[in-house]
Amino acid sequence: MTPAELASVVLAAAHAVFEQRGLDRAALPASTVVERPRNPEHGDYASTLALQLSKKVGVPPRELAAALADELGRASGVKSVEIAGPGFLNIRLDAAAAGQLARVIVEAGAEYGRSDRLAGEKINLEFVSANPTGPVHIGGVRWAAVGDALSRLLRATGADVGTEYYFNDAGSQIDRFARSLLAAAKGESAPEDGYGGAYIAEIATEVQSRRPEVRTLDDDAAQEVFRVEGVALMFDEIRSSLRDFGVEFDTYFNEKDLHDRGELDLALNRLRQQGHLYESEGATWLRTTDFGDDKDRVLRKSNGEWTYFAADCAYYLDKRERGFERVVIMLGADHHGYIGRMKAMAACFGDDPERNLEILIGQLVNLLRDGAPMRMSKRAGTVITLEDLVEAIGVDASRYALARYSSDSPIDIDIELWTRATRDNPVYYVQYVAARTAGVARNAAEVGLVPGDGDAFRPELLDHEKENELLKALAEFPAVVATAAELREPHRVARYLEESVAASYHRFYDNCRVLPLGDEEVTDLHRARLWLNNATRTVIANGLHLLGVSAPERM
Repeated sequence: MTPAELASVVLAAAHAVFEQRGLDRAALPASTVVERPRNPEHGDYASTLALQLSKKVGVPPRELAAALADELGRASGVKSVEIAGPGFLNIRLDAAAAGQLARVIVEAGAEYGRSDRLAGEKINLEFVSANPTGPVHIGGVRWAAVGDALSRLLRATGADVGTEYYFNDAGSQIDRFARSLLAAAKGESAPEDGYGGAYIAEIATEVQSRRPEVRTLDDDAAQEVFRVEGVALMFDEIRSSLRDFGVEFDTYFNEKDLHDRGELDLALNRLRQQGHLYESEGATWLRTTDFGDDKDRVLRKSNGEWTYFAADCAYYLDKRERGFERVVIMLGADHHGYIGRMKAMAACFGDDPERNLEILIGQLVNLLRDGAPMRMSKRAGTVITLEDLVEAIGVDASRYALARYSSDSPIDIDIELWTRATRDNPVYYVQYVAARTAGVARNAAEVGLVPGDGDAFRPELLDHEKENELLKALAEFPAVVATAAELREPHRVARYLEESVAASYHRFYDNCRVLPLGDEEVTDLHRARLWLNNATRTVIANGLHLLGVSAPERM
């Protein structure tokens, strides 16, 4: 029995009690939940339904709990119900009902854990969005891992998600990039405000190889060639490195397109219609202070140039015009000040900034070698890049390490820890269970132990304490996925895999032999435990997939 099925049983019991007592059934919720108690001695699951309904119907909570317990006690699969405290219901399932979950999981396969919790939500999820002036640095890599995991979680819970990468390919930083390439091509030092690193020289050389005529042009014309070709090469490199990291975007959006299509003027006109623009000192301002910003923001300077914030406004409007009801943007720690102005901007467009715009801030990442932070990239010169991280610990460990922590917490990634083939390496600890469950299934087949069809499965035989503990851990997966999606916290999946599933499986494996010993006859108990082993493999694989991490069959 899954937690959702048990919750339905509890609600059905409540309907029966209300009918028996003539209580107003309008007070009953459409659904309820059951939770795993912190102390396993209190039962398999707990419900607070009696406490929730008591005031609504004027019945003391313990009296209502007693009636619910009596009704629940007669339900199929429920072994016992106890009343605790002011009216908590502690529920124990019989072994057959608990063990049946293994069959549910195996037969559901990749679908187990998925739900329609967020069905109907159309979400635009923007992450990474590094400027095309250099390789993706380690802060952007964190968003690549977290953002991709979040997109998988949102889709697993029914949301319609469009992932997006915004290339800032217009403005002064691109001019500095082009000037840096030109200087490198001429054998000169980078401009004082330019970009350094070996990659600049590499791109300059490639541009000259593609466009040899650039050597004959004057500086202004040559700089334009380096701008166009250099940005294109950087785009290609960033996309390629992210693809190798397992991250693909539905849309790669160029800021320059906003300018070329006149969308900044469109946004300006929309804001003017809303009555939030004014002119001062020759510049056009957006009155964001009306919606809590610390100061008003310039959209167009007195010299006619657009500000970056004007492009932000146009880009937000573009997303909303494409039908996205919720715009989620992931930004680095240095962008915390953007929240107020972006929320105010959404309100200026007439949107609800709490409903239509969501901004997530990620904190810094340090890569440690021998206990000290690494500061210099071999290629970028000033920052640690995606390639540096992957070279140090690999794609799986990188993605797991970056998604394992709450994004609002700084991370130190210790190279020695994350490359160690021991249980203290979190990704190894979880992947080892994936490999061990696959190995058990292979070894079982070699000795003629196969799970058989579902009708031959004897779930009531899974009555060992460690089997029950593992079943309860596996039952939590759908709720963990839903909560992680709703709270935008992929790290909940990683911690669940480690602390609940992997830990419980190791204890099960140590105490409950799946394979027959020697010439021992294969029994229904062996088959039942093989179902549980395979169910564990399913949950581990599904959870790792949500994090973009592989579930190896061998290690």
